[in-house]
Amino acid sequence: MDAFEDLVAALLRNEGYWVEPSFKVRLEKHEKVAIGRASSPRWEIDLVAYKPVDNELLVVECKSFLDSRGVSISSFAEGLKPDRYKLFNEPTLRKIVFERLSQQLIARSAILPNPRVQLCLAAGRIKSPKDSEALHALFSRRGWRLFDERWLADGITLLSKDSYQNSVASVVSKLMLRQRARASSASV
Repeated sequence: MDAFEDLVAALLRNEGYWVEPSFKVRLEKHEKVAIGRASSPRWEIDLVAYKPVDNELLVVECKSFLDSRGVSISSFAEGLKPDRYKLFNEPTLRKIVFERLSQQLIARSAILPNPRVQLCLAAGRIKSPKDSEALHALFSRRGWRLFDERWLADGITLLSKDSYQNSVASVVSKLMLRQRARASSASV
């Protein structure tokens, strides 16, 4: 798990989810054929998060893009042959992966039957305000969740106010926001 995934996992845990990183979905041969990838290895999901009280299962794709141009709405264009957002852009793939994921987790008694599965994108950076607005609208229409810079900042703020946890995300959030508070009070 990379540092960005670790941060997103910590924020989701703080919201009451259990989180499993790098989850491998074991597709069967006929499922691989149905998605057009007959020789594909197991499908890997960046983060799987589950909240038992709501029977909600999140499938989270993490893209930090902190030092790049960021996520663009054009990556989700209709008819696009995806290289990066396959679960978002391929409905058949998404359906099969979600069904198999649910079956695997139910079989190991990790989740309750009939979970509400929701696709999510955690984006450390979005290309522009226009892209952000368009992505939020698209995700809302399709029933997906977008964890954007605002969600990250709000989550880090909440995490920094929580009691000490021995995690990188918790420590960094406390140090970062404490430094910001000192800088603000010094400039007054």
